[in-house]
Amino acid sequence: MLASHRWIRRRLLRSMILAVSFALIASPSVRAQDGDRTGRAPAAVAIAAELSNGGPGITKLTLTLSKPIEARAFVMERPDRAVIDLAEVNFQLGAETGRKREGVVSSFRYGLFAPGRSRIVVDLAQPATVGRIETVTRPRDGAVLLTIEFQRSDREGFKRAAVASDPAPQPRKAMAPVEPMDARPLIMVDAGHGGTDPGAIAATGVFEKDIVFGFAQALVTRLESGGRYRVRMTRDRDVFVPLSERVRIAREAKADLFVSIHADSIQSAPQVRGATIYTGSEKATDAESARLAERENRADAAAGTESNEGPGHVADILQELTLRETRTFSSGFAKGLMTQLGPVMEMSPKPHREAGFMVLRSPDVPSVLVELGYLSSKRDLDLLQSDAWRADVTGGMAKAIDAFFGSRTSLTRPNPPRRSAAIAPVSP
Repeated sequence: MLASHRWIRRRLLRSMILAVSFALIASPSVRAQDGDRTGRAPAAVAIAAELSNGGPGITKLTLTLSKPIEARAFVMERPDRAVIDLAEVNFQLGAETGRKREGVVSSFRYGLFAPGRSRIVVDLAQPATVGRIETVTRPRDGAVLLTIEFQRSDREGFKRAAVASDPAPQPRKAMAPVEPMDARPLIMVDAGHGGTDPGAIAATGVFEKDIVFGFAQALVTRLESGGRYRVRMTRDRDVFVPLSERVRIAREAKADLFVSIHADSIQSAPQVRGATIYTGSEKATDAESARLAERENRADAAAGTESNEGPGHVADILQELTLRETRTFSSGFAKGLMTQLGPVMEMSPKPHREAGFMVLRSPDVPSVLVELGYLSSKRDLDLLQSDAWRADVTGGMAKAIDAFFGSRTSLTRPNPPRRSAAIAPVSP
């Protein structure tokens, strides 16, 4: 009886929270404020996402939303997954949402895919196709329930559905505004993962994408405070950016240095800690580095897109020489980073390694990828969330960048075809 009363109280409390949430969202003052900031209608808010059994071979995913939105879905192979494209949604969901398995669904993740567009990527436990997509308004509180059905399928049926799918088109690129000539070096800071791609997940539920974005922002602030550099980010909020797009952004902006920020995780070895600095190479330093690069290179698939390998083979001898010079600069900067970071943070036993990371494939932008530590290590995780530690490490990085540009000569660049100077993806 006591358990029954508790269940009833929880249901009543949840209904009250839903009602208050939607009332606030619908408030004219809230709409006016949001409209002032964005210049467009406020995004729908999702406050619940639940999986349920819809009958033999059917699994349902139901979103509780503040207003109706359109949804389209398709399936993809290697790995098997379903992708749901939506208008922009403000996901206000619990940390455990998406981790529970039900029927044909093993898990799902969600986030901003591009400005104005959100995406849910559903990992399938077995082949399944997308069934009905329904929208119903719940009378008692005005909540909008968006339900997507997944129907169990055989492998051949799933393959046919994947071939027939029409994934969302690639976002168009925004034209960069014409800026006055600025001779200061341009640093491109790349916060790993983002949007529908959370990256590694700590036991506490903290996402790698959030940890590295906060660190990247702090690094940008530190570099800009000295006035010696122009600084840009490949993503300036929690949005998915394909790996090849990150490289393209840096190259077309004519960046002088590309620094990609990540954090690793080895749940089976929580005692492993420390930072590692990677530079690009076709041949990995060791098997562990090769595995990490392979995992990071699957980020596009995790977000429900096909991977684009980015810059292709070297076209001529000048580009080949440029690539060699770029890698020499990259290795030199990595060594300088080790010198500056060693006194302020724990370094791994092999602090400088090489591997075939897609984001390090630019032939004309010196590039490094820094794994700040391990989310699977409680000590590293505590430091990664410490403002004092972040200040020390960004300070060390700034010193390494100062030394790099204080001693290097200009990188010789081949003359590329004339292109638009696009710097960030935007929605169609």
